[in-house]
Amino acid sequence: MDSDTLWGHIDRERAWIADLLDSLSEESWEVPSLCSGWTVRDVGAHLTFAQARVRDILWPAIRTGFRYNAMAHYTAVHSPLTHDEIVAKIRSFVGSRRKAPMISDYEPLIDTLVHAQDICRPLGIDRQMLPDAAAAAADRVLNTPWPLSLWKPKPGLRLVATDIDWSYGEGTVVHAPMQHLLLTLTGRTYTSAQLGGGTSAPI
Repeated sequence: MDSDTLWGHIDRERAWIADLLDSLSEESWEVPSLCSGWTVRDVGAHLTFAQARVRDILWPAIRTGFRYNAMAHYTAVHSPLTHDEIVAKIRSFVGSRRKAPMISDYEPLIDTLVHAQDICRPLGIDRQMLPDAAAAAADRVLNTPWPLSLWKPKPGLRLVATDIDWSYGEGTVVHAPMQHLLLTLTGRTYTSAQLGGGTSAPI
């Protein structure tokens, strides 16, 4: 995917997320998200770190032993930003290609696509990913080098998208829309029955 198309997808998701958060009631901000231990508000706060500088993350990184997941959790749940400030900051990123240090252009794409679902699904909101964006994000998830790699696909499965020419793995075939496969690859819990595989085992 070329850079302009990739950043167009990121801008689209950021603008949509900002508008969604701006429309939510105070109660909705406190609903548990798909991210374990995070509310909708915490997910929004996490997204404001997309353009963090080294000085912004140095102390949280030290405090959490340079463990990415722990640092992400700490900066999200301890963010001092108000709801309005979270919305304004995410919206301010639209049109900018600046990103946090040591990541590729694809990490903001993964973040916006997946975290939008983390917010929407518990609130009963249907937000469809564009299949080409979800496929590009999935390819990056599968090819992210250590120590940035966060997820490991379950072996023995062949994931096949039903809405774009994309597949991965060997074994029992599971057919599903690309967005569901991306969510599975990023640790969100689905069952193979939900994804079209015909069994109820988590994948």
